[in-house]
Amino acid sequence: MKTNQVTHFEISERKVLLRVFDIVFVWLALYLSTESFSFTYFPFKSGVWIWLATLGSYLLLFGTVFEIYNLQKAESRKATVKNVVLTSLLVTLFFLLTPVLSPPLPENRFQILYFFGILLSTLLFWRFLYIGLITSPRFFKRVLIVGDDVDIDKIGKDLLKNDPNYEIKGFISTKEKTSTSFQAYSLNELERVVNDYKVGEIVVANSIDGLSSELYQALVPLLKTGFPIKAYAHVYEEITSKVPVQYINNDFYFYFPFSRSNQNRLYLLYHRIVDIVMSLLGLAFGLAILPLILIGNLIGNRGKLFYKQLRLGKSGNEFYIIKFRTMVKNAESDGAQLARKGDVRITKFGNFLRRTRLDEIPQFFNVLKADMSLIGPRPERPEFVKDLSKKIPFYEVRQVIKPGLTGWAQVNAKYANSDEDMIEKLQYDLYYIKHRSVFLDLRIILKTISTIIFFRGQ
Repeated sequence: MKTNQVTHFEISERKVLLRVFDIVFVWLALYLSTESFSFTYFPFKSGVWIWLATLGSYLLLFGTVFEIYNLQKAESRKATVKNVVLTSLLVTLFFLLTPVLSPPLPENRFQILYFFGILLSTLLFWRFLYIGLITSPRFFKRVLIVGDDVDIDKIGKDLLKNDPNYEIKGFISTKEKTSTSFQAYSLNELERVVNDYKVGEIVVANSIDGLSSELYQALVPLLKTGFPIKAYAHVYEEITSKVPVQYINNDFYFYFPFSRSNQNRLYLLYHRIVDIVMSLLGLAFGLAILPLILIGNLIGNRGKLFYKQLRLGKSGNEFYIIKFRTMVKNAESDGAQLARKGDVRITKFGNFLRRTRLDEIPQFFNVLKADMSLIGPRPERPEFVKDLSKKIPFYEVRQVIKPGLTGWAQVNAKYANSDEDMIEKLQYDLYYIKHRSVFLDLRIILKTISTIIFFRGQ
């Protein structure tokens, strides 16, 4: 079977493309400005590679913090302008204040404005070029969904929601299925649809009972040619960074091998050292701002400064979490309740503490005691865990590692106002447990900084 596929940039390729060309275009713009105009701050002479490396590192660091490598935001002109401006400002500031690794400060301070202008205009030019070319329909991935006993509309919409660069050409099922959004084809039309529409990938979306023999036999000829055929569960995980618990059966451990880092003694030692160092720094910072918190609490909360609450840790062990109080007195007079967005029990000062995550500073004491870690799933209350474990499959798997002060779910998911929201958070937590690594930990720390800067704390 011959297929003519349309060129498509995968998610990982787009992320690499953005990072590489951000640096290359900035370097090139600085060189051309130095050679062609009266820009003298960045002379290309011996030792320039140290300056270029420093500039590139700051660009990648602050670009991650201000989310210019978030693909969905990278496709929005409005979000691009805001995030690129913030990135350019911080890169310029930190680069100028880095001795030895950057050029000496110029006598003519206008050179600094020129430097910022070159950085900003170059990044905006390249990013608008990216939006106009790379994210255009000509590079969309053309997909055909194949499967039985699944909600085709939901699967298709999930793909488009999480990666707009998909173009779903239709679906094939051996059963009588209809869709309000996508064209249905019969099984014997598989080869024609793939060739006529230049399909680049087949997504197999089936129930937990597995693929039917008819579909399997139809896909074998394509498989032999090396045609991309992927399980929807793996595609979903790739584009969302979540584990799709709704598409995993009882053979969970076959699909979900724990990250090797969970048993890697060197990684665990590194993790504990980071926990101790960050806890000491966090508690020192907490002591420094404690007078301000005290004043705010007296005026805005009018009650005890701290509160303790029973939570579940690793392996279901109980411990008391410590936080700054953010709610009114007797907030749970009617029993335990999940905090919700816009919760009337949260005071105005408490809302500020939550949005800035300052309310969680006392938890560094829990991290220091090893009840918690800096990064991990959010510690939940025993009564909530008991209830949620009955409703949500694999919910207790979160307890295989220590809970965290921040985590993949905390920096990606919204307020949990329903069981659906709790499922989404679980998906993020399981993804972290599955892919746990130093690199993922660093991503979480950077996204936590973004969460604090943009006041998205929960």
